[in-house]
Amino acid sequence: MTHRLAILDDYQDVAHGFADFTALEAEGVTVTSYREPFTSRDALVSALADTTMVIAMRERTAFPREVFEKLPSLELLVTTGMANAAIDVAAAAEHGVTVCGTPGSPTAAPELTWALLLAIARHLPAEESSLRAGTWQSTVGFELAGKTLGIVGLGKIGRRVAAYGQAFGMDVVASSQNLTAEAAKEAGARLVSKEELFTVADVATLHLRLSPRSENTVGEAELRLLGPEGILVNTARGPLVDQEALVRALNEGWIRGAALDVFDQEPLQAGHPLLAAPNTLLSPHLGYVTQESYRQFYGGALENITAWLAGSPIRTLTA
Repeated sequence: MTHRLAILDDYQDVAHGFADFTALEAEGVTVTSYREPFTSRDALVSALADTTMVIAMRERTAFPREVFEKLPSLELLVTTGMANAAIDVAAAAEHGVTVCGTPGSPTAAPELTWALLLAIARHLPAEESSLRAGTWQSTVGFELAGKTLGIVGLGKIGRRVAAYGQAFGMDVVASSQNLTAEAAKEAGARLVSKEELFTVADVATLHLRLSPRSENTVGEAELRLLGPEGILVNTARGPLVDQEALVRALNEGWIRGAALDVFDQEPLQAGHPLLAAPNTLLSPHLGYVTQESYRQFYGGALENITAWLAGSPIRTLTA
């Protein structure tokens, strides 16, 4: 049987450099990479009309029930990582589509979190631009030592960030719905309520998985508690934060600033209010974009496809 494989959202055109997809040609697979995001659901369905296998990059392209209903040829959907809130896994199963995940880097996102925090604390983007323009020292930053780091979501990523905070001499507090005091202590943090976290934190950083329950975890109330000296860092998912409230917080000075790697809609469009908001450090969802992470993502996806073609799917995801 001939198969068509679509690799979605390969923005940098690097998928083939991190996995040997040409090896699939011997199995009768035609491989197509898409560098640009689809502008509409209809455009997605049209492009994938005869596609039997898809690799989806994180949550870039949504696969709700309506998409599965319009793609009768689709048989295998591989998502990078082992969870993807943009895929209706139950609907996929109902339409006979196998959904698989891949390994991922445990260090890429925590390292970027810390890079953003250091950069916004010391105004590095502004100082670099200023230096190139001929100005020597134009801002005054602040030190992390002695400050309080508030971590919302103390999972695999949050625990690494907690360790970084300890290494920098910060007091670490954490909050999460199912977090226990013992688990927080093991990670080097002190368990507090969400309200206390945003009250005492100099820096609040988000590391929750996106779900209907976690959406808008941070809204006006939390931002006002964070206060005019507080920094918000989000490298998890954009919808964890009420975007309208965040824009107001930045423009009206409720908080000191925000370092953001994720947004409600990605890629971020021209004219987006966050692009004009003051005291922001913005990056284009680079949390997972490392050589090591891509080797695991694309290499794992190739393993999944090979196993599925052999009739023995691996790393399958269920609702």
